[in-house]
Amino acid sequence: MLLRSAVLKCSSTYEPYIMNDPATNDRRRFHRILFDAPTTIESEGTLYLTTLLDISLKGALAKAPDDWQPSAGEPVTLRVKLDENDTIITMKALCAHIEGDRVGFLCDEIDMDSISLLRRLVELNIGDESLLQRDLAALG
Repeated sequence: MLLRSAVLKCSSTYEPYIMNDPATNDRRRFHRILFDAPTTIESEGTLYLTTLLDISLKGALAKAPDDWQPSAGEPVTLRVKLDENDTIITMKALCAHIEGDRVGFLCDEIDMDSISLLRRLVELNIGDESLLQRDLAALG
């Protein structure tokens, strides 16, 4: 019996619903969770240590490491350490935007274990099953 690791391919061209917050004029496609966690960015074979600022089912925002010069569209691997037991969310992503000392990432690929951890993290933080289901449905 051959067992294969499942990987979800996140479509960067899919345009899901856009959530609007009229009070802040913030147009988000997915709920973002503020989450301060040690994160490693792997780019072109080099590892950079940084801090995650927020995360969603579609991507993440992190502090840009001082010794890394990211460019939009650059492929990277993010590894977000969730706890002291080395529970890690790993996602292949693209640099979506760079603004000052922050860099935004768009998820390109994520394994089943990582998406399960991310789903649980989002679920615990938004506290509303219907909002979580809308985010999951927007993934396609």
